[in-house]
Amino acid sequence: MRIALGVEYDGSAFHGWQKQPGGGTVQDALQAALSQIAGEPVNVVCAGRTDAGVHATAQVVHFDTLLERPLSAWVRGTNTFLPSTVAVRWAHPVSDDFHARFLAYGRCYRYILINRPQRTGVWHGRAGWYHHPLDVEIMQQAAGMLLGEHDFSAFRAAGCQARSPIKTIRQAAVRRTGDMIVFDFEAGAFLHHMVRNLVGSLVYVGQGKHSPGWIGGLLASGDRRLAAPTFSAAGLYLVDVKYEPHWGLPTNDDSFLPVQK
Repeated sequence: MRIALGVEYDGSAFHGWQKQPGGGTVQDALQAALSQIAGEPVNVVCAGRTDAGVHATAQVVHFDTLLERPLSAWVRGTNTFLPSTVAVRWAHPVSDDFHARFLAYGRCYRYILINRPQRTGVWHGRAGWYHHPLDVEIMQQAAGMLLGEHDFSAFRAAGCQARSPIKTIRQAAVRRTGDMIVFDFEAGAFLHHMVRNLVGSLVYVGQGKHSPGWIGGLLASGDRRLAAPTFSAAGLYLVDVKYEPHWGLPTNDDSFLPVQK
């Protein structure tokens, strides 16, 4: 039997998603909890591996088990054995040809940035911070240049293992709510550190260091050295993973936005 799960987590205290020999990852915690319910070792496959410090409100995973349990056991039972910063939101039976990673046709990331002179206290570890004033309208103009299919080598981490730097961005939006600036990106897949590198360069534009056209020049150059430094992981969230409707997975709420206090 194959089960799909929706999982959320605060990545602040974890060494990223992917299992490591020393432990301390979200995958380690989830597999240990599921194994308690299943009574046997459980291995999970996720829709998108997140880095250390990155959060998720809508991670999707699947796992196989011979044990038949009510779906509530895979949710409430598993949550009993999880740390307080990780929670299973839903469980759904799927056929054996479902694959959380390979069948996802869209991934949505949201970056939350506090833009004010003072550093944040309430959102420490859960939002980025930039102290200089930023022009959101100019940033949105620059973000529009990212839409469509491009070679994103200029926004790719040095250790990225993706076969191709060519990706297609379907959404690149920037908006402000009070002291918060929210960046939304959707693509079929992203390169390692791609979203954080995009945010860093858009912030440079918003501060007035470069014109919006600079983003187009970075895309054309393919040179990571010309773009802004990688932005903090603290403000990055995986907020939705998209699958074809026939899988019947619960709809994720991609309107997630912390309430500003």
